[in-house]
Amino acid sequence: MLLQDFLDKDLVDIRTTPAKDWQDALRQAGSKLVEHQYILPGYLDEIINNVKKNGAYIVIVPGVAMPHAMAESENVLGTAVGFTKFPEPVVFDPDDPDSQAQLFFTLAARDPEQHLQNISDLSELLMTDGLIDQLLAVNSVEDFKRIVDAGEPKG
Repeated sequence: MLLQDFLDKDLVDIRTTPAKDWQDALRQAGSKLVEHQYILPGYLDEIINNVKKNGAYIVIVPGVAMPHAMAESENVLGTAVGFTKFPEPVVFDPDDPDSQAQLFFTLAARDPEQHLQNISDLSELLMTDGLIDQLLAVNSVEDFKRIVDAGEPKG
């Protein structure tokens, strides 16, 4: 249960103030992973530089971003996924209406296999009917816990 894992590792972050811009959003979305020593702050710089270079590749569906950098990064200390929700959408490219996200799943993995497993688990989770809408409606960690307690619907 991936959502339960976020709670168990204290990697759920429900923000009440909007991010200043997408770089700020990525730093905030990675802050719990830094705090719990899964990543070093340099990993967030790598993600930001990748987005500057490659565009908003981390927005996997409108409303959902999956920030990550190279699995071999020396700035990754452990494997985990952090969840952050912002109160309003973060825009990556003002010219592309699909390049905005409110839900951020920040991936950190020690090796390429774990990295692909994280992406696979997360993709499967996000295909669960109605889950993205449920997560968009979350306004507190308690709301998030209610979704977990209700049981992740089997997709």
